[in-house]
Amino acid sequence: MSEVVKKFMYLNRRAPYGTIYAWESLEVVLIGAAFDQEVNLMFVDDGVFQLVKGQDTAGIGMKNFSPTYRTLGDYEVKNIFVDADSLAARGLTQDDLVAIAYEDMDTEEEIENIVEVVDAARVTELMDESDVVFSF
Repeated sequence: MSEVVKKFMYLNRRAPYGTIYAWESLEVVLIGAAFDQEVNLMFVDDGVFQLVKGQDTAGIGMKNFSPTYRTLGDYEVKNIFVDADSLAARGLTQDDLVAIAYEDMDTEEEIENIVEVVDAARVTELMDESDVVFSF
């Protein structure tokens, strides 16, 4: 019996703190990766704030889980996309975002940063190509 690999898109739309959506998304992403599904993350709207460098949550009394994003490559998550329009609308650029490295264990190819900023047409295309879309 051949193994069916589904394309899962995790659509992150909300700011990282103030609700549990971002944290739950991250947990579900790690579970999907553990079961060898194709995991794709898309950050749009206020979800782009989840990847901003240097987050400090001391003032709000919440645990800062943002360092976990930098480990996603270790879990074979290699497709991370950020909507360019959402970044621009919030005065951010790719330089404001964390870099997430990935190393392919089979080919030993190393990629320094797998976070890809994409335009609206590519966002639509990636969502259309997905078998399942989870929105957080």
